[in-house]
Order: sequence, then C-alpha cells, then structure tokens
Amino acid sequence: MKRIIAAVLVLLLLLCMVTASASPGSVEDTVITQVHLDNIFAPALYGEIEQVFEQASNAAINKLLNTYGMGYEFAPQFTEVSLGSGEAIALTMGSSVILFSGSATFTITSGTVVNTSTGNEATSGSTLTQYQRYFCTENTEATVSATSASTVHVDGFYSRNASAQPPSALPFSDVATNHWFYPAVEFVYNNGLFQGTTATTFSPQTSMNRAMFVTVLHRLDGEPIISAGDGFTDVIDPNAYYYNAVTWAHINEIVTGYQDGTFRPANNITREQMAAIMLRYAAYKKQDVTASDAVFDAFPDRGRVSAFAIDAMRWATAREIIRGSNGNLLPQNTATRAEVAQIILNYYDRFLMD
Repeated sequence: MKRIIAAVLVLLLLLCMVTASASPGSVEDTVITQVHLDNIFAPALYGEIEQVFEQASNAAINKLLNTYGMGYEFAPQFTEVSLGSGEAIALTMGSSVILFSGSATFTITSGTVVNTSTGNEATSGSTLTQYQRYFCTENTEATVSATSASTVHVDGFYSRNASAQPPSALPFSDVATNHWFYPAVEFVYNNGLFQGTTATTFSPQTSMNRAMFVTVLHRLDGEPIISAGDGFTDVIDPNAYYYNAVTWAHINEIVTGYQDGTFRPANNITREQMAAIMLRYAAYKKQDVTASDAVFDAFPDRGRVSAFAIDAMRWATAREIIRGSNGNLLPQNTATRAEVAQIILNYYDRFLMD
C-alpha cells in the first residue's frame, strides 16, 4: 500500500512540474535557447522597432508638414518630377534637387543654396548644372524654373504649385521680383541713386565701399555743386567719380574721415560707419536725430558697437532705418549693395516721402 501511495505522489509531482513550466525565454524561464531567439524573440523585437521608427518618422513628417503648410509634398527619397517649359517648383530648407534633363534656373528668395557637388554657393538667376546636387540650407526658400522641358529629382519638401517669377521691370538678371530687396533696388535704380555693376547685373551681394556710399547720398541730395576746399589727402583727383561727392560730404561734415587725414574711399563700409554717416546726413538736412534706447537695447550684440557709432545706431534702429540681421546689429560687418539700397529706402520712407 505504501508503495502505491508513493507512486501516486511522484506522479502528481511530475504533473505539477509539467503544468508549471513556462515557455522558453519567458520571465519565468531564465534559460533562453538560440532557437527561441532566432524564431520568436528577434522577429518580435524587430517588429516593435520598425513600428516605433515608423511612428516617429510619421510624426516628424507630419510636424514638418504643419510647419510648411498645405501645398508642399514630402519626398523621402529622390522623386522624379517633370517640368514643362515655364513651369516651376518651390523648395524649402532641407530640400535637394538634381537636374537630370533639360534646363532650369534658380530664384533664391531667402537663405542659401549650396551646390554640394562642387561646394560652391548657387546664386539667384544661375543655371542648374545637370547631375549636380543643390541643397537648401536653413531658412532658405528657392524656386527652380524650367527654361525648357526638364526632369528633376527632388528630395525633401517641395511644392508643385510654384510658378515662374514674372518678368522684372529692371534690367538686372540677378534681381528677381520675389527677392526681399527687389522694392529697394527698384527704388534706388529708378531714382538714379544706384547704377548696375554692368548693364545686366546689379550684384546685390557685393559689398559697398565708402566712396560708393557717399556718392549715393550726394545723388539723394540732388548732387549739389561744391566749391574747392581742403579735403582728404587721398581724395585729390577731380576726375575720380567720387571726388565731388566726398568733397561735398566733407565740407558739410557728413563724413569726418580717419585721424590720419584720409578718407579711404576703396574700403568697404561697415554697418556702424553707415549709421554714423546717415545720422550726420540727417542732421545736415535738419531732420529729427533724437532717439530712445528701447530698440537698440534689445539687440544682443549692441556691446560690439564702437563708441563713435553708438548714438548713430540708437537713432538708426529707433527710426527703423537699420533693422538688424537675424536679430543682431553686426556693427563691424560690411554692408552689401542690397542692404544699402534697403537702408536708403527706409530713410526715404521715414523722412523724405510726402
């Protein structure tokens, strides 16, 4: 009898062990077999990873779509887009484009487009080179306009609803109607304050030198006739295009030059020098040169302004003649022709427009 009871107990114990055992690789079973890893664990893990990445990717794309708004498409890989002659697509920051056939040109509204195949910056109005990749950097808006039936490959955000820019009333191939500086260039050109660097180019990104800037102010004042007088030691040739302008500005204390008695006409003008000259010009015209500190004090780099230009920068920022660049004054940076054109237009709007 004892043997029968012992046998039954052993059988019950074995049944309990079988029932309580867990599947391989579970929390209860710390021994994970290679078969379980290959056939169950790894496939499940890969599936979860793919799901997480897909959700994150979709969330990121949706966020960017909300940022850029309706009308933009997202190409996760280079997508072929066909353009008829005169058609265009808009690109935004992070987008890339490659021209595979036909011909097309860039119109860059803001920011910078880099030809990553050569490492060079693309300029607005330039022609795309086939099979080279162009990348839109931060805060860039650009349009690719087909000048013949073309095929491009696009990566990133782009809009098929873009249209080629209307023809400009200006003769300059490097000034498009959607450039931020177009109204300013139109104003200074139509009023005879600026000329082009050639018959067909304005060179908006070229730095302006001191002689050019004073010449613009002289023209703005109606090119008054000047009488001979003591001038700067390096402005002595009456045949120089800037001689009358610099002499006029010196006589009227609009420019003071350097301590060594020179004007240095070929030096590129800095933003703070330009503000100082504009303030003296406003005083010469008997205009209001008072200003508050509120706008000036908001610029984080105001401490970089040289002592001679602090009052000028306060006045220029308060009057919105100088508005800064990306939230900074950049006082020692040189000023481009486009920037000077905008500043002249700002001054005209504040003080001269009826």
